[in-house]
Amino acid sequence: MESQLEQLKSMTTVVADTGDIEAIRQFTPVDATTNPSLLLKAAELPAYVALLNEAKQWALTHSSDKHEQLSLMSQKFGVLIGLEILKIIPGRISTEVDARLSFDTQATLQQARQLIQMYNEAGISNDRILIKIASTWEGIQAAKVLEQEGINCNLTLLFGFAQAVACAEANVYLISPFVGRILDWYKSKAPTDDFTNEKDPGVQSVSSIYHFYKHHGYNTIVMGASFRNIGEIQSLAGCDRLTISPQLMAELASTVEPLSQRLSVNTANSSLDKIEMSEARFRWMMNEDAMATEKLAEGIRNFAKDQVKLETLLAQS
Repeated sequence: MESQLEQLKSMTTVVADTGDIEAIRQFTPVDATTNPSLLLKAAELPAYVALLNEAKQWALTHSSDKHEQLSLMSQKFGVLIGLEILKIIPGRISTEVDARLSFDTQATLQQARQLIQMYNEAGISNDRILIKIASTWEGIQAAKVLEQEGINCNLTLLFGFAQAVACAEANVYLISPFVGRILDWYKSKAPTDDFTNEKDPGVQSVSSIYHFYKHHGYNTIVMGASFRNIGEIQSLAGCDRLTISPQLMAELASTVEPLSQRLSVNTANSSLDKIEMSEARFRWMMNEDAMATEKLAEGIRNFAKDQVKLETLLAQS
């Protein structure tokens, strides 16, 4: 019998959640995603020293401002990693905008366009790139503009239904709801509760979003992310896409039990009506969702910290 990883690939597009090129080569995903934390891990590996140096030299020739140089170094390093990954995968690479721009629509637009330009100058067309942006109101509005410009986006750090609806209404290409981090929050509030399989609140959240999107005909792709165990992945088999760490892909690859499809467009149903999302409604719904508000803020802070660490490492290389 095929491994569960191969079975999953027959019903869901599998995406590698890593910047480790060797891991991507091993598990042959269709797409791959990176973020500041993953880039920081990659930057600490000896195999990437040459890319670090190339990013630094490129930034020094493109700006004389030290602060701007650091930003350009990290952007260029992310693109260089992306270019290496694109040599291996047939699909798209997701490259993330600086988390510190999460509440600035115009700055997000500027950096997103810079990233796309870097890829384009390297001979990569827009249809192989996703720009990752935090699912704040400001980030979603930036994504709306970018989508109209032919730049597809991956809206990340998505925890709440308000974020999912706003992204769909903005015609965003793809969202990345964070399954494991939702589970983390609920476990911290009720550590003795049973959150296995379909009882997992992260699984329930993604399933609800998937059914809502498909029932109402939204085109936005649902890509579950941030998994804590393969049980969460098994419970979301059939979702449009799932981005999975090398460790969990290895576990799926060594598991040979039958894998049943849990989500399907043909059986999608939702009792929820469409919502016309305004900024005021978005902010109120987020205010009423403590988990989504807290995890979004925490995620932005942590990505920003890793961005600073990456810039420090680049400055020292």
